[in-house]
Amino acid sequence: RLVGPLGRLRGAVGYLSLARTARARAGAGTAVLPLLALLTALTTAAFGGSVLAGVEAARDRAALSTVGADARVDATAALSAATVDRVRATPGVRDVATAAIDYDVQLDDSARRLSLAGVDPASYARLSRHTGLGPFHATDLRPKDRAADRTTVPALASPSLAGLFTDGRLDIWLNGETVTLLRTAEPATTPALSDDYVIVDSAALARATGVRARPTTLLLTGDHLDASALREAAGPDTAVRLRATERARYADSPVQSGATGIYVAAVAAGAGYALLALLLALARAAPERLALLARLRTMGLTRAQARRLLVLEALPQAVLAAAGGALTGWAAIRVLSPGLDLTALALADAQAPIPPSHLHTAPLSLALPAAGVLLLALGVATLQAWWSARQGSTRELRAGDGAAP
Repeated sequence: RLVGPLGRLRGAVGYLSLARTARARAGAGTAVLPLLALLTALTTAAFGGSVLAGVEAARDRAALSTVGADARVDATAALSAATVDRVRATPGVRDVATAAIDYDVQLDDSARRLSLAGVDPASYARLSRHTGLGPFHATDLRPKDRAADRTTVPALASPSLAGLFTDGRLDIWLNGETVTLLRTAEPATTPALSDDYVIVDSAALARATGVRARPTTLLLTGDHLDASALREAAGPDTAVRLRATERARYADSPVQSGATGIYVAAVAAGAGYALLALLLALARAAPERLALLARLRTMGLTRAQARRLLVLEALPQAVLAAAGGALTGWAAIRVLSPGLDLTALALADAQAPIPPSHLHTAPLSLALPAAGVLLLALGVATLQAWWSARQGSTRELRAGDGAAP
């Protein structure tokens, strides 16, 4: 369909390239074999790359769920304002969200216990948006009318506590006072706590109980954080955890490192198979191409036109292989993802509960192998054109050598 329109344009390079490609596809069954090999190789590389990307994403989520931020400082006692300021001034720290955490809060009419964190709504909302752990609006934790009921405190509650709230309210016993929590949102996760949690505004809680609780946990946002500097700033009786350190720990298990190695080998094997298939296909056609260029040079074909001819002739099969490989890789991932849980491959153990991590399509895993095939095909064709330009035409033009264009 493209040969006809190109034949009406000026110049014969585009017409010749497509005419030769169409003739090769119609008259040689062996020309399909490199394409099938490329499809298999690209599918393998795309699937393996998506598995590796899924493993990395699962480890990132697990580390983030465990730490709750880029770094975390937990103290056995309340932290002073000076300590918070020193930590905030540590190099690499961009933002600090404070939390006063009580892991043993009693319900007013039950023996059940829950964990409660008093936070600053503005900084904690920024942290939740940065981490993606239960994003909310700061206004969800602020009372609509402070003078109406000083003992009712807006709260974020975990889904596991939903059954305890009656008409959205729950009474707890705290600091000798009965405090009524008014559930305003129910995020599935939150940075400060992992399960059975309630998040409230520390100022609103202080008005309800008459006691202002100082922070016991600092959740830090930043880049290139130094654990030693944070420990020095936080002082004794504190524990410092970094998200990057937690992330690295998940890859230490032999099962996880071995599984990762298997898929890395699969990607490398797929890439090598694609390279071999493409090089063999181009090498098989090299003598005939060189003879063609020699004949066309006698008809006035320039070196630049010779390069364009070889590149355009190699382009259709490379484009078809790249597009087909990306499509079959995407289809393989879609078919296998419901039954493939990457959690066991990604994590040796995780302190925080991690939801199942199923295989998802990684765009780079589809695009990079396809782009590599295109670049390799164009590079080899360009190299062939350059080599043929350096050679004389005598040997290629011997009687019976090659085929007429």
